[in-house]
Parts: sequence; C-alpha cells; structure tokens
Amino acid sequence: MDALKSGRGFQPSLAEVVFRNSQLFYPVILLFAFIISAGIHSIVTSKTEEEVVAPTIKGPGGKPLPFTKRRREHHDIQAPFVHNGDVAKTVFQYLSAGLVLSFVANGAAIALHAVSARGVKGEVGDWWCDEQRIVYVAGSAFFYVYVLITLFDWEHSPNIVHFITWVLGLGGEIVVLLSFALIVTGSHYSNFGAQDPIPKQTDGLDGWDLVDLSIGAVRILIVSIMVFTYAALTTRKCIKEKQRYDEEASHSDSDESSPLLNGSHPNYHTGSNRGNDRRLPRTDSGFGSENGAGEAGCQQRDAEAAFYRPQKLPHKTWFEYCRGYSVFFPYLWPANSLKLQGIILVCFVLVLLQRFVNIAVPAQMGRVTDALEPKDGVFKMPWMQVGLLVLYKLLQGPSGLLGSLRSILWIPVSQHTYRALTTAAFEHVHSLSLDFHLGKRTGEVLSALNKGASINQFLEQTTFQVAPMLIDLFIAIIFFYVKFGPMYALFVSVITFYYLFLTIRMAATRADQRRDMVNADREEEAVKNDSITSYETVKYFNAEKYEFARYRNAILNFQAAEAKVTFGMNHMNMCQSMVFMCGFLVIMMTCAYQVSQGTRTLGEFVSLITYLGQLQGPLNFFGTFYRTIQQAMISGERLLELFKIQPSVIDGPDVQDLASCSGHLKWNNVGFSYDKRRPALHDLSFECKPGTTTAFVGESGGGKSTVFRLMFRYYNCQEGSIQMDGHDVKDLTIDSVRRFIGVVPQDTILFNETLMYNLKYANPNATEEDVYDACRAAAIHDRILSFPDGYATKVGERGLRLSGGEKQRVAIARTILKNPQIIMLDEATSALDGETEQKIQSKLISGNFGEGRTLLIIAHRLSTITHADQIIVLHAGTMVEKGTHQELLALGGRYASMWEKHCRAERAAEHALRATLKAQKLLSRANLSRDDDHSDGDSMASSAILQTGLKSPTAGTSTPDNESDTTSHRGTSSHSDDDSSASVSGSEGTLHDEASDDSHEEDNHNSAYDPRIAAIQPIAGRRDNGQPLSASYVSRSGLSSSCSLPRRVRAST
Repeated sequence: MDALKSGRGFQPSLAEVVFRNSQLFYPVILLFAFIISAGIHSIVTSKTEEEVVAPTIKGPGGKPLPFTKRRREHHDIQAPFVHNGDVAKTVFQYLSAGLVLSFVANGAAIALHAVSARGVKGEVGDWWCDEQRIVYVAGSAFFYVYVLITLFDWEHSPNIVHFITWVLGLGGEIVVLLSFALIVTGSHYSNFGAQDPIPKQTDGLDGWDLVDLSIGAVRILIVSIMVFTYAALTTRKCIKEKQRYDEEASHSDSDESSPLLNGSHPNYHTGSNRGNDRRLPRTDSGFGSENGAGEAGCQQRDAEAAFYRPQKLPHKTWFEYCRGYSVFFPYLWPANSLKLQGIILVCFVLVLLQRFVNIAVPAQMGRVTDALEPKDGVFKMPWMQVGLLVLYKLLQGPSGLLGSLRSILWIPVSQHTYRALTTAAFEHVHSLSLDFHLGKRTGEVLSALNKGASINQFLEQTTFQVAPMLIDLFIAIIFFYVKFGPMYALFVSVITFYYLFLTIRMAATRADQRRDMVNADREEEAVKNDSITSYETVKYFNAEKYEFARYRNAILNFQAAEAKVTFGMNHMNMCQSMVFMCGFLVIMMTCAYQVSQGTRTLGEFVSLITYLGQLQGPLNFFGTFYRTIQQAMISGERLLELFKIQPSVIDGPDVQDLASCSGHLKWNNVGFSYDKRRPALHDLSFECKPGTTTAFVGESGGGKSTVFRLMFRYYNCQEGSIQMDGHDVKDLTIDSVRRFIGVVPQDTILFNETLMYNLKYANPNATEEDVYDACRAAAIHDRILSFPDGYATKVGERGLRLSGGEKQRVAIARTILKNPQIIMLDEATSALDGETEQKIQSKLISGNFGEGRTLLIIAHRLSTITHADQIIVLHAGTMVEKGTHQELLALGGRYASMWEKHCRAERAAEHALRATLKAQKLLSRANLSRDDDHSDGDSMASSAILQTGLKSPTAGTSTPDNESDTTSHRGTSSHSDDDSSASVSGSEGTLHDEASDDSHEEDNHNSAYDPRIAAIQPIAGRRDNGQPLSASYVSRSGLSSSCSLPRRVRAST
C-alpha cells in the first residue's frame, strides 16, 4: 500500500486526509479505549464481587472506620461479565493471533516494497512509506499483541473490554480500507524518496496496492468474526441466565419461608438475595444487637480471623486496593490546618515547575550544540544559551533547587500524616474490646502498628513521585510528537507502555513471594518478642537452646524468602533494561541515519539522546517505585486489617453518662456465652445493696471471672440486664461505668516505670501524701521506703522486680487512689501472708476507705470471705447457693462441703506445726546442734522433716526455756489422722508465704479490728482453760471458732 503525501503545490483530497489521520490515530484511540474500559470494568466488577456496607461506628477522632465487605456467594445476571468457556477463549486467542499476524504481514510488505524499489532510480529517488503508515502498522501490531496477552492472563476473558476494543477496531479498519480503496482506484501519488520526496502521480492499482487491500480485507474479516461471535455467545448465555433466574424466582415465590426474607428484617444466613430482600450482613462490631459485644465467642473468632496473617491473599484490582487504602486518607489530610494546606498547594506548584524544567533541559542542550557549530567559518561562544542550560540543570531533579525546596516544605506535612496515622492506629487498638486482646499476638499487633510509616511513604511517593512521573511520560510523548514527528512519538510510547507493563506483570507474579518475605519478617519479630517477654519461663525450663534454634530458624526462613525476592527483582531489572535498550537502539539508529542524510541536525540528535536518557530516570524509578509501593501496600495490609477489626462493646447512640453512683447493683436473669455451644452464665440474678460485701466462690470455670468482666463492661450480657443504680449499663457510657469501678486483679501488670508513676496512674492529680496514705492502707508504704530508691524504684517489665505480694499491695493502693464506689477484688490477697492480709482487709472493710462502698470479691480461700453480707456459690455458670457464711453452713450444700475441705487443710497444717515443734523440743533437750560434727542432729531433724513434710525454721537451734514449756503443752495433744497427713502438702494454710518477709512490717501501725474480716490461720496453742487446741481453728485476729459442722454435713463429706 502506498503511503500518500502531498507534494509542493499538490492539495490532498478528502480521502487522503481521512486515510492519513485514521492511520495516525487508530492505535492511539484503541489504546485509550482499552485502558478506560478496563478501568471502568475493574471498578464495576469489584463492586459486583464485594458488597460494601457503610461503617456504623467511628474511629479515632470521629473518622469512619474501614468499610466492612463480604463476598457474595451467588451472582445474578451479569451479562457483560459472562465467561463463555475455555473452548471459546481458545478460539478468540487464535483469532487475535491472526489479527497480529495481519499487521506483521503489512510490515513485511512495506519492507519488501522498499527493497524492490531500491533499484528504481530517477528524479524522485527510492521508495519509502510515510510516518503515518509506520505508526498505523507498528502501533497496531504492538497494541494487539498486548490484547492477545490479556486473553491469556485475564481469568475471565474475553470480556466487555475486549468487545469494545474489537468494535472500535472494526470501525477503524473499515474507514482505513475504504479511504485507501478510494485513493488507489483513482489518480494518486506514490511517495518516492526518503528525504523530502516529490510525489509521483500514478493511475490504477499496482501489485503492492492489491496486497495491502487483501491484508486489510482479511483483517476486517477476523475482527468481524470476533465481534459477532462474542455477541452471540454472550446473548445465549444471558438468555440461559434469565431462564434460570425465572425458575429460581418461581420456586422462591412458592416457598413458605419466603416472607421471612423480605422487608427490612435482618437475615444472617447464607443464600441468594432476590428482589428487595436486602440482606444485612453481620459486621464485626455487632452493633445494634442485644449483646453489644455480639456473640462474644463468634466475635472473638471473627476478630482472630480478621487479623490472621495470610499466606496468600486473593487477587485484588487497583480499584480494590485504592478503596481499601482510602480509609487512611481522612487521617492524612490536614483538614484542620490551613497552613499545611497552603504548603501542599505550594509543593504542587513546585512539582509543575519541575516538569517544565525537565522539558527545557534537553531542548536547551540541543540549542547549545547547534550554537557551538561554526557558521561561515566563524565560531562564537553562546554565553546566553550556556547560562540558561546551567540554570535549568541547577533547578532540575530531586536534588536541585526546586526539589530541595519542595522537600523542605513537605517536612511538616509528612510529620503530620505520620503522627495522625500512627496515633489513630494506637488509639484504635486501645478501643478494641477484650475479646481481641485475649486472642491477639502482641508481636503481630506491634508489627502492624509499625506499618504507619509504610502508609505515609506510600502517600508521599504517590503524590510527588508517581504522579509527576506519569506526567513526565505523557509530556515526553507529546514532546517527541511535536519536535520529532509521530514516528518518534510511537517509539517512545511503545517503550513506555511495554516497560510499565513488564514491570507490573513481573512484580505482580512475585507478590506472593514478597508477601512471604513480609510474613517471615513478622514471624521473626513475633518469635523474638515472645521469647524475650517470656524470659523467666525460658530459664525455668532450661529452654535457651530451643529458643535460640527457634529464632535461628525464623531468620533462615526470612532469608530464604528474601533471596527469592532479590532474585526476582534482579531478573526484572534485566528485562527492563533489555526493553529500554532495544527501544533506545531503534530511536538512536533512526535519528543517526537521518542526521547522516541531512534531514536532522546534530543538535536535534543531542537533544533526542538527552531526553531519552532523562526519560530512563522516570522509567527506572517506576520499576523501583512499583516494588516499593507493593512492599508498602503489603506491609500496610496488616494495618488495614487491624483497622477493619471493630470493638465488640461500644456506646449506643442514646447513651448517657452516669453522673453519680451509690453502688447499688442488680443482675436480672443474665445469660452470656463466649461460645454458643457452651454458656458461661445462665439465668444469673442477684442484688448488691450499697455498702455491702458480696463474695463469689466455686470451682474454676464456674463463671466468677465472667461476672467481673460483664460488670466492668468488657462484654455485654446477651440475655437479661445488669443495672447500676437503676440504670441498665447498656444505656450508660462505658467510660462512666468504669469510672466508678475499681478492680484489683489477681495478676497485677505494672508499667516499667517507677512505683510513684504506677501508683499515680490511677489518679494523676493525687498528691504524694495521698499516695503515702494509700500505701499505708495497703501495708506497702514501709516496704517501699526500705528500697534504696524508695518510690522512685523501677519495677521492671510488667513489675517483675517485685514479689507477688508486693505487686498485689501496689494494685490495692492504686485502687484506693482511684477512690471508686464499687470495688472488685479478684483473689486480691492470694499472695499475702495472713498478718498482712488481715491488716489490709481491716482497711478495706471497716476503715474509712471501705465505708459505704460496694465490694465484690472472688476468693478460693474461704476464710477471707466469712464476713461477707452474702456469698454466692457458682457452678457451671449458674448460682446454686446464696446466703451468709452461717446460713450456707446450715444449708449443708456445696459451700458446706467446700468449707469442710478447708477445715481439713487447716487441721493438717496445725498437726504439721505440732510435729515440728515437738521435734524442736527433742532436739533442744538432747542439746543437739547443726554445728556439732559429732552428733546426728541433722539426721534427726531430717527425720522430723520427713515425718511432718515441713522444715522448721529453727531446727537444730536451742530453744529458750519458756518456749520449751510452751511446746511441751503443744505436744501433749499431738495426734494425727489420715486426713491430716494427706493434706499437709496441699494445705492453703502454709506456714511460710512467699511474702513472709513482709509479715511483720508496720507493727507499729494501729488498725481497728473487725470480727467480720477474721481470716483463718492454723496455730498451736492453748485455750483459756489451759487445754490444748485440737479440732479448733483460731482466726488471725485471735478469735477462735469451731470447725464443727452439722451432723448431716459430716456424714455426707
């Protein structure tokens, strides 16, 4: 086919104008149509596949949390997105390959025509086609090659994107063929000569024109087959889908349960949505249900599933990624700072100026080169041109004046975005409910929180590197078109397009490898965090070698994944360089040939090479950026998933603050379960009047801790109601409820700060004297003063530098400082010795602090709760008994049985002490000592230890006379039984507590005695009448009570 070009004095016909322009814009129109339709298709299909539910709660700062999405299990009619089967896909692939070969045939025909015309010499020179023809053939060939690649790559192909492209291509091919036929059938001009040729008029068709017409006709036939075949297959598929839909609709209408799925009633079951039955999918928050926590067990599993570290994620389109990451934008945009917004505007202006400089530098380089050529044998120094070149180079690049100024101005904006996002993530984690924190892995959460920098990096690179890079590439194509012609614009477009495509394609195939590397990195961090946090446990079990090996394996796994990613990255760099250098070679050789023929100047050649070198920068950056942004998005996935987890207990829309609290609590038929299959509480009802003490006892797993969690609103009850001063706690704000409740947990966690910091944490406004008073009430003040640094002592990680008893007393003092109206003690004195426990309880119960306050106590040591106004016995989440200590003993039920076991343990400890004292007396009488090398005192002491199970703290030492007299009386009633001997080692009344070093502190502190707080302590002594104690116990305050039980209880036990 002859490329037509009007010569000097020749006016082209309308057919010639249409023919040239249609060839020039044909591949451009198809490319833009394909990109736009593919983008729209991606958006539409992402909305089809995932239903978006608007968030019902707000995140930190009142900003919306991420959308909750769920996959549809059934799709209704999707005519444009129907998959026509593998056979049809294969047919379209062959047809598309044939379409590409037709353009290859056009190129071969042009090359053969040019070779055959080389011998034809005359006034017009050699034959060659014009640039419009080259753009049409080469551009279309490269475009349809990409379309062919998508037919193999895309899972559902061909689709509506291909159909639109083929329809437009069919129309363009018809226009090109018809205009060419009109030209060649009449008088037309053939272009001979490569350098500014003069057209030669010819009449009729020649052989080459027939070849071009034949190839064009075949191409139209191929495109027509693809268009009509796709339309027919899609129409048939839609008809079948409609018939199936009508059948399902008719079955659905006859279903008796169909009314339950209509209207606005929520349905949480799976199934298809038809008509107006808009399913309300279950969200993670559970908001709006009776149980604010939702179904706690399910919520916990959902939370764990939502924060599960995926090994592989399903494919996501660019729109799905942008929609997911758009949740971060409200935290990143400085909406409340006009100053930062002004800085952002200035930065964008500087970016636009940098784009102008990037164009000016290569153009100025060409001007300087042309100016350096001598004219008429005279050489002149182009000072002005050289000065402008230096100025442009000074302003160019990220290290130039404009780039440096932009970076300096961007510092406060970057700091704002990082600060806003990381603090929002931190606040969000604290807003999550207990069910999340019970199942979390601390190392995983910390790793996710550290990804705020990745999101910040993603935003900055997108704003100031990606967008300018795309602008540079677009400007480059326009620059080459205007400066060098359409052929060079085509070369640059092909290089750019396939460079970007290759980068995205190869990086996408290695996304799983990069995700494996990120997961391995997180696993390494988690192993390291867990091992260091559990330092003592590692030492207890001599597991250092195991931990070293575990961490070493985590590092090896990370390095193996990192090696795969590094190999893939270098392989991609090689392919990128090959693509660019191939295009660079073609452009350079073409321009060099034109310079040698005199059609281009040396300055144009220098300008072209300079701009190509400058273009390589954005292309190389895109390869690096795509890997970086992929890394940032994969890293940000964890933070995004963390944001998607919503708290299960939240404030409702109409809640109110609890202004004051008297401590009146009432539980009405409360039911709760962590797992639907096993209820934790069932039909629990009780009332706690202001100023009373309620104790909860029962075996482990009976529901005692769950009562405290519901009371503190870690969860909401699923059945019944919990009232505080006559208000349902669900109608009160969580913060106001917790403000009036103080909790002393069994396991106290302290910050790795000073004791004063930990104590004032409960009340930052407390004075130091208030802290001292609280510590005196908790019997810890003198102990703290004995430390070298006093209240400035660092407690260590989680308070591990303190003993268990010390930590518990610090927790009690901290609760006293909070000054709550309701106090919940969860085994709060389990680690204390009897004397210290008695002092503390005297303060909590009968002192000024405990007056008028409501106490809830969980206790396994029954002697600590005999004073309670009511004791509730829980079994399997149900209240089986309730009453005072005496009432429950008289009842002879589960509590009485527990009390009998407790008394046995007390008696066993008493007998053990008697035996120990008797051994001491015998050793004293025999005048034996540990320092006597010729005696067997040690063996006697050892035998006593073996018999009693306890070691006397004074074994082997002389006993004073008055103590000998005392022990002689104690020994007269020494007797043993099976129960005693069997309970010595397991007794709760051990003689030496881990906190025994604190047992005599604050002896000079006078505390009031209240019989209600008498805690049982086994002793060996005499009654007032001089008779020894045997089956009695003496309270730690000095009052004796009998362990005798009703006859029926003893018989049953």
